[in-house]
Formats: sequence, C-alpha cells, structure tokens
Amino acid sequence: MSDSGNYPHWSGLERPGERLLEPPPDPWDSQPAIEQEPEIAYQPIHPYGHGRLRAFFSKLAVPFFALGALILKFKTALLLAFKFPFVAPAVTMLVSVAAYATIWGWQFALGFVLLLFVHESGHLLEARRQGLPVSAPIFIPFLGAAIMLRKMPHNAWREARLALAGPIVGSLGAAAVWALSGVYDSDLLLAIAYTGFFINLFNLLPVVPLDGGRIASALHPAIWFLGIAALIALFFAAPNPILLIIAVLAASDLYHRWQTRHEQRSQGYYEVRPFQRFTVAVLYFGLAVTLVLAMAATHVERTF
Repeated sequence: MSDSGNYPHWSGLERPGERLLEPPPDPWDSQPAIEQEPEIAYQPIHPYGHGRLRAFFSKLAVPFFALGALILKFKTALLLAFKFPFVAPAVTMLVSVAAYATIWGWQFALGFVLLLFVHESGHLLEARRQGLPVSAPIFIPFLGAAIMLRKMPHNAWREARLALAGPIVGSLGAAAVWALSGVYDSDLLLAIAYTGFFINLFNLLPVVPLDGGRIASALHPAIWFLGIAALIALFFAAPNPILLIIAVLAASDLYHRWQTRHEQRSQGYYEVRPFQRFTVAVLYFGLAVTLVLAMAATHVERTF
C-alpha cells in the first residue's frame, strides 16, 4: 500500500514535492513555552564615567556616616562622658576600639588606640608642665584623638614644645612595641609599631591642626604654605576623606593667622630667639628622619 501525501511526514524524510509538517501540539503537555530574554547589546565599562565619581563621593561620606551612627548609638554614654571628665577618655576609647575593630580586628585596634593615648599623653604632660589647664584625651573614631586646652601657650616657642611632646612620646611608645615584637616574635606587634611610627610622622606634616603646623610656628610661617601644598598633593595621590577634613581645618586656621599677622599680639607671639628656633629645627627634622627609618625597619606584610 502506498502512503500517499494524505498524511503528514514526521520522520524527517521529506519526499520530492512534499512539505514537512510540524506535529500538532500535545493536549496533555501543560508546560508553558519558555520565552527567550531579549538580547542586550554589549556596553564597555567606562572607568572615568559617573560610576567612579559616585564611588568617590560614597567613600568620602563613609567616615561622616560612621561617626554619626556612633554618636547616635552611644548618645547616652557620650553625654555621661563629657559630664564626668574621667569617664570621657574611657568611653571614647572604647568607642574608638570598637570602630577600628570592624576594620582591623580588636587586637590591632586596641594596640592602635593605646598608641594614640601614649601620643596624647605627651601633650598632656607638657601642657601641665607649662601650667596650662588641659582636658583628658578625647578619642574620635577615624579622626584620632585630641586634648582640649582652655588656655593657649604664651608664645610660639612654648607652643612648639607642646606640639613636639606628642610625637616624641608617641614614637617612644611605638619603639617599645617594636622591642616587644622582637621578644615575642609577633608580626602583629611589629605592624602596630609600624602604624605608630606612621601616625607620629603624619602628625609632623606642617599644617594646623596637626602637630607639625604648631611646630612650624616657631620656625617660619611660610612653612604652613608648603604644608598645605603637600597635603593637597597627598590628597590627589591617595584620596582620603580624612585628608580633606584636615585640609579644610588647615586652610581655615591659616587664613585666621594670616589675617591677624600684623596685630601687636601676634607679632609678639611669633618672636622666637635663634637658639630656640635652632632647637626646634633639630628636633623636628631629626624626629622626621628617625621615624622614616623606623618605618622602613618595621614594615611587614599583613598576615594576621
């Protein structure tokens, strides 16, 4: 019997003059048809587009959001801290350790904050030696620590000594941690020592509110402009919101000091004897070179 063209051909063998037909849909097959997603044309990533700018401003805002969140979270504790002077260092220190621990872990954070405390203790001891009313150290997450003076030093010579006391004592503290790292063969302690040397060296940058800016007041006011230029260059080389905050504060302080430079009180304040200027220069540049060498000796890749 010949199979004429009355039946559809599903075998895939099409005869001359015949058209291959698709099988009818199966009524028992209830699975819906799969729709294909539309193709999207390839678009290259633009490294200098809006995404990079948005990421930069997002990074810039991180410390401000973090600080605001910490203040809201520990609002009651901070109010008690500033009401009772001896509570302020402890509470703000714990808040700082907790903040830094989210980035580096609690062991490194604790060592880092303790070195900040040693640095500020140098300022505190020198301020009390000069008879200046001063507060206990206050720790600010992601910004460091500070002491509050209720009365400024009498002249630039005393201000420079007050400013030098912090990096000198802080460097001695970092050196002690370096020695302990050799005793216990600890890369963690070595990394903490390196960070301590770096923080004290960074504070020697000649811009106010950093220690180097106050030291420069006993050398020559023109050094402040060099410090501002170095800070701006550092910001563009390694963008960091902390550098931007310091730059704003430094520019504000420099403007104020420049505006009042001709006042009689200001002229008397910056009168420094030659041997005093020489002493400050030797301590300032000698400490900077020592810290650079110490950083080179304690540099270690993070393994903890």
